[in-house]
Amino acid sequence: MAQAQDTLRVREQRTGWILVAPAFILLALVFAYPILRSFWLSLFTENLGTNLQPVFSGLNNYGRMAGDGRFWNTMWNTSVFTFFSVVLELLLGMAFALILHQPFKGRGIVRTIAILPWALPTALIGLVWQWIFNDQFGVWNDLLIRLGIINQGINWLGDPILAMMCVIAADVWKTTPFISILLLAGLQSIPDDLYEAHSIDGATPWQNFTRITLPLLMPQILIAVLFRFAQAFGVFDLIQVMTAGGPGGATEVVSLYIYSTVMRYLDFGYGAALVVVTFTLLVIAVAIASFLLSKSRANLTQ
Repeated sequence: MAQAQDTLRVREQRTGWILVAPAFILLALVFAYPILRSFWLSLFTENLGTNLQPVFSGLNNYGRMAGDGRFWNTMWNTSVFTFFSVVLELLLGMAFALILHQPFKGRGIVRTIAILPWALPTALIGLVWQWIFNDQFGVWNDLLIRLGIINQGINWLGDPILAMMCVIAADVWKTTPFISILLLAGLQSIPDDLYEAHSIDGATPWQNFTRITLPLLMPQILIAVLFRFAQAFGVFDLIQVMTAGGPGGATEVVSLYIYSTVMRYLDFGYGAALVVVTFTLLVIAVAIASFLLSKSRANLTQ
């Protein structure tokens, strides 16, 4: 009997591997090969001689990166942008999901409208927000002047701190609906009987939220945070359209630096090294975030 069960288990595992094999092959082609290719290219430096052939230099590009102040500045900008964007999107997305989960007239229409910012092209959104924050003709300055908050227009995209705040605001406006829809799907899977039974025991709405909603919603929160973390860390088009990394590199993220290194300076070896290091740091950060969120989920469910 035990031998038959072991045989059945082996067959099920073999069938499972056969079914997931195409997905692994696709992932290898889409992710593994480009990264391995980039690592190979990162071992070469561009030769400025007459033959223009790259020269094998080993890990020199990585040593050069350690002393590259511009690279570390872009990593700092990327980290700031990613942290504040993801945190604000998670908080606002949770609030909107809770509102959209409540029964009210026209809820379907409101839900449809709420997802529109996420459906619009990012480059178009960046252009729109660039005009909104324009110092001479922008809607934001005009509104603040009419309300008497400021006396003259502010150059929002010309100040280092304000420019970073503006690109974060634009990203939050566009991607908050994505998180809210994910969390709304999770809220709809929670039975109402749990809240009713908890309320009978004298629980307050806040206790219902912390003891029922959050623990049961942690899988959706984990997925949303990991998706948005990876997307925000690799942001390119939004910042390229709004500020192009300015002013003075204040909003230049690592993806813009890689683009400039490869496309403007044609330094393919160093650009490939930047890709490899950035990808490695992203994988490590996602793994740490996944571990911390999983640990917090375990603590909430206890």
